[in-house]
Amino acid sequence: MYEVTVKTQFSAAHRLRGYDGKFENLHGHNWIAIGTVQARELDAMGVGIDFVMLKERMNKILSKLDYTNINDVPPFDEKNPSVENIAKWLYDELSQVVNTATAKVSRVEVKEFENCGAVYFE
Repeated sequence: MYEVTVKTQFSAAHRLRGYDGKFENLHGHNWIAIGTVQARELDAMGVGIDFVMLKERMNKILSKLDYTNINDVPPFDEKNPSVENIAKWLYDELSQVVNTATAKVSRVEVKEFENCGAVYFE
């Protein structure tokens, strides 16, 4: 099994509904998103999945959040935009545009800060 990983970033604000503290207030981050795809086999070039294509697809999905108040963007207009919920959302969105018979999104990591984040995998 092979794993291919790309890292990208976006900037956005959010507020955590129901949080008892300063993070209930609107605040922003320079978020980091890392997507990992597992490939069972390599193609004729010896590639499991194209890095460029994977990063382009991640960036297209994340453009929905970039320079926004995430609380205004569905599904986060109803679901709390915690880093855990954003990681699951990105995993689901990326899986729809990347998964094939030989390659599958295996995990997505989203970080609010360099040292704080969440991973979603199945």
